[in-house]
Amino acid sequence: MEAKINQFFECIITFLNGGDQLPWCSPDVILGYEKEAADATKGGSDEEKNESIMRLSWALAHSKQPEDVQRGIAMLEVSLANSNSPLQKREKLYLLAVGYYRSGEYSRSRELTGHCLEIAPDWRQALSLKKVIEDRITKDGVIGIGITATIIGLIAGGIAASLIRRN
Repeated sequence: MEAKINQFFECIITFLNGGDQLPWCSPDVILGYEKEAADATKGGSDEEKNESIMRLSWALAHSKQPEDVQRGIAMLEVSLANSNSPLQKREKLYLLAVGYYRSGEYSRSRELTGHCLEIAPDWRQALSLKKVIEDRITKDGVIGIGITATIIGLIAGGIAASLIRRN
């Protein structure tokens, strides 16, 4: 019985948290990529520099720390202008979409995912992210409707109680 109760609460927590399947990145990994990017900036080739910055951007966009995610978004937006190939642009747009998703800006994330899919319509990562975003938007809408209905019910109950007391 206890296992079923724990499973029930686990389902509720997963529902409220979003339960997405996007990977997370630990602070240790981010520190390693920051060191790598700093080293590449000091003495590496342009290709090494760009690759290390992309790895750092990936780690920051997948961080659990909001300030890391914001740094990742800022880095990606700056580097997006320097994207030479459609593949680079697609990757940066995808990471931006992940970053905006992590920061709760679902409409911006959905827009960027759409741009990724314009470049590569069958790209599974972008299709998966699009579904995660749409599921989250739907969940937030359902939760919002539930909260609104509860508030309306409480107000109606309060009005009904006050009318009954008057009579």
